[in-house]
Order: sequence, then C-alpha cells, then structure tokens
Amino acid sequence: MSNPSSSNHQGIVGGVDTHKDLHFAAVVNAYDRVLASNSFPTTRHGYKSMLNWMQSFGEVKRIGVECTGTYGAGLLRYLQQFGIEILEVTAPDKTDRRKRGKDDTIDAENAAHAAFAGIRTITPKTRDGMVESLRVLKLCRKTAIAARRIALQMIQMNIISAPEAIRESLRTMTRMQLIRTLAAWRPDLGGYRDISTAYKIAFKSLARRYLELHDEIADLDVMISVIVDELAPELIAGKAIGYESAAQLLITVGDNPERLKSEASFAALCGVNQFLPHPVRSTDTG
Repeated sequence: MSNPSSSNHQGIVGGVDTHKDLHFAAVVNAYDRVLASNSFPTTRHGYKSMLNWMQSFGEVKRIGVECTGTYGAGLLRYLQQFGIEILEVTAPDKTDRRKRGKDDTIDAENAAHAAFAGIRTITPKTRDGMVESLRVLKLCRKTAIAARRIALQMIQMNIISAPEAIRESLRTMTRMQLIRTLAAWRPDLGGYRDISTAYKIAFKSLARRYLELHDEIADLDVMISVIVDELAPELIAGKAIGYESAAQLLITVGDNPERLKSEASFAALCGVNQFLPHPVRSTDTG
C-alpha cells in the first residue's frame, strides 16, 4: 500500500477481487502500473471507503470487478449510482497464477490490468430491475422443485421397506392419492418408538412437506408469469415458447439488454458464436 500523494492524479483504473467478507482492491495509472492495493469490508461503508480511496489517486475511468453476480453484486450496485464504467473480469490470468500462486492482492491487480486493457472483461448485468426479481424467484422455484422431488423419492423408498400392513394399503395408489392419504394420517406422536408408528409419522411429515412445496411452487409460478407478461408479452404470444423458456431468455439477457450490441454478441452469450464466420469480442457480452 502506497501514499496517494505519489500519484500524478491522472486517470486511473481500478480492480477488485471480491470475497464474502473482504474485497481486495488495486489501482493502476495511465501507464498500467500498479499504484497501490488495499482491502475493504463488504459493507456499504466499505464500498464508500474503497471508492474514496481509488478517487484519491485520480479520476476513476473504469473498475474491473470479479464475480459481479455473487460476491461482487453489492459493490456493483453501489458503484453504478456514480456513473462509473464497471467491467466484469471473467477469469484470472492463468499464466500469472501459475507463476505467482493464489494471492488476493495479485488477483486485484490482475483485475485492474484486465480492465485497463479491455481483456477478459464483459459488460455485467445491472441486476437492478424486474429481471433480477425474476431470477431470484426462478431460482427459488428451482430449489423448491428439487426439494419436492426428494420428498416424493423418500416416500417411495420408505414404502418399499415399510411393514407389510402399511405397504399393502399404499402400493396401488396414484401419486396424489398417496400424498393426500399420507398427509391426512393422524399417527400417535407419542408412539414413535414403535416401528409402524414411526413410519406413519415419517410418511405424514414427508407428504405435508410435498404439499406445502407444491403450493409454494404454484405461488411462484403466478409471480413469474406476471413478470414475464409485463416484460415480454410478444415473446409469450409466440408459438412453442412457454413461461419457463421465456423467463430463462430474459434472465440470460438481463436488465440491460443494450450491452448486447449485435446478433453476434447474443450468439456469444448463448455459446454458439463458434459457428459464426467472425469471432465476437468478449466486451460485447455479459
């Protein structure tokens, strides 16, 4: 860490290696030479201190930030309000990493070098609009579906090993008949030491869990469909495109689709640009 007074106060470029509790930052001058590095807590006060620290070296031209969708999301939202160009650094410099090993300060410096040169960078999603709301709801729905599937699998597996008297009454039922029957059971909770009663308690718990998740997924489907209808009614009106596909397309594009400057950049985002006759610059996608 050096004294800001040593800078000539020309335009500078910042780089940030993001983590859960602490961000590591570095600044480079107009000649891509490292001026200083420092670390800051991942709080609003920490973000403010980081920006003030960078600005003490000169006018901040741009900042390269790693992991803007996860650890760097809070920092991204904070910096966006100041109109500073933010680039997401997509990957560490593997050659430098092999030579020098893993070091947070070095990673921050590499992020600054990448932002300065415009390499290994993309325009990040802004994550400040309804598409971000859609992403969060869709992720919640995905985990709820997985949990519901696990609950059903556990019911089916336990039926196989359950006492014969319980198994015989359940094996011919359809899925929803089974779930509703088990959820309606009223086993004696005090008799959990008995094998049959323990199975009934477990079945009831799993069935109620399944139904609660089923209702939760239905509620999330309503919220997701409303957002999709507001953002892309023309997309839903098209043939062979449902709410699931439309939602994923919107999430992939993000709240700032203007960062996709051409059909080629969208192809790069979708991972099909290798089929195009000309390569796409990485800074056109995010």
